[in-house]
Amino acid sequence: MTATGAISQGGDTRPRILVLANQKGGVGKTTTAINLGTALAAVGERVLIVDLDPQGNASTGLGIGRAERKVSAYDVLIGAALIEDAVVPTKVPGLDIVPSTMDLLGAELELASVPRRSHRLRDALARMPRAGKPRNGSEKEAALTARPYTYLLIDCPPSLNLLTINAMTAADAILVPLQCEFFALEGLSQLLRTVERVRTSLNPRLEIQGVVLTMFDQRNKLSDQVASDVRQHLGDKVYRTVIPRNVRISEAPSYGKPALVYDHRCAGSKAYMKLASELIQRERALRRPAA
Repeated sequence: MTATGAISQGGDTRPRILVLANQKGGVGKTTTAINLGTALAAVGERVLIVDLDPQGNASTGLGIGRAERKVSAYDVLIGAALIEDAVVPTKVPGLDIVPSTMDLLGAELELASVPRRSHRLRDALARMPRAGKPRNGSEKEAALTARPYTYLLIDCPPSLNLLTINAMTAADAILVPLQCEFFALEGLSQLLRTVERVRTSLNPRLEIQGVVLTMFDQRNKLSDQVASDVRQHLGDKVYRTVIPRNVRISEAPSYGKPALVYDHRCAGSKAYMKLASELIQRERALRRPAA
């Protein structure tokens, strides 16, 4: 392995692909994708976010305007563009994004009769240039092969539709942001059943990388109770780091910035830096050779 997240395959490397998914909206999924990606880049990882949510909040939250989304995740899914053609650099060094547009709303209908419709993203990522394997000599390809991605984070819509299934089929593992609220475990159970179905029929390598507790309010006893219940059910799968409710995290997207850029000293930014560190430690432990 040449970098923390990269997976070696016969001398080649590919990024570790993590999908952020939860069928419930408002759980901090996109916020986690943006700020975890930023935190990973801040410690030297090379990160690509794929925005698969038609709302495009990850793209907006990283300052990518509509005019900059000439090629998007939609074009990649329908086969009209290569993924490197859709990559847009962000203002965060080491962090790029494949942006989203509202065109993704029609992707499910357009792909309904297409062969391997659940594998469209997986196939597109498999064709992405790798280190030392140039293809057509384009400027974007040269940049990708010179310093390949080590982590690829896929931000999904808040539903278990074909876009989310494509993400899970392409991923190595799923990272679940879970809001500390009463119905958290009920929604998580449904998501875990979907993961099991995808593992059985589409992607046998898919695993639960971890569960991240978000919007934790230490003044609220319910947050403590939910956190305790989730840890009791899932044990070590739940990250030690919790993401607090934080005004600065909520404000940052309106400025087109991750919270870590908007205010790196706020409690939310510090929590995401800790989360990135814990994620890297987990990834290293997963790939440590057995004694």
